[in-house]
Amino acid sequence: MLGAKNLSHSFDYDLFDNINIELNQKKSTAILGVSGSGKSTLLHILSSFLKPKSGEVFFEGKNIYSLNSKELVELRKNEFGIIFQSHYLFRGFSARENLEVASIMSGEPIDESLADKFGVAHVLSQPISTLSGGQQQRISIVRVLTKKPRVIFADEPTGNLDKDSAKQVMSTIFEYINTNCASLLCVTHDENLAHSCDFVYRLEKNALITVK
Repeated sequence: MLGAKNLSHSFDYDLFDNINIELNQKKSTAILGVSGSGKSTLLHILSSFLKPKSGEVFFEGKNIYSLNSKELVELRKNEFGIIFQSHYLFRGFSARENLEVASIMSGEPIDESLADKFGVAHVLSQPISTLSGGQQQRISIVRVLTKKPRVIFADEPTGNLDKDSAKQVMSTIFEYINTNCASLLCVTHDENLAHSCDFVYRLEKNALITVK
């Protein structure tokens, strides 16, 4: 579904070099790495938000960095879903209104069952500012899944959750990708979360090493 070939990137120093990776339908992939190893940068490159210094990223056989700005917007709106560490929720809106924004943009109806599965159905009428960090995290994930993306990119998706909540959230995301023939790429520090995925890599010493 999505693949990268010979990706290299640097800032004032070399971050990674000659990275190759593939994401497939109904499969989850995790990338482990210490802070500063480049895993979030790699996620931003694969999700079309940061052009690599060299290399290519393909979605269904087409290099996404050959797309024009309009085509990129359509790709992000219709095909990609991104769960950021910062939730980017609209603070003046209720939880439901945040989901409605995603629904209007994608044309997909709000799936009430998703809110229920993520344990936030009872707070949909509340202002975002009154919710806990964990509740905001789950609302942001429901908002992403409302779009019915085919590729989900997740940067520390359970960072604000306790162990049991994290397990429930990941189980629901895995169920989503299986039901919708989607794919998941997750970058994380959490070894347990990573090893719940189908494939695991570690980004270290500028290289992507296969763990599982």
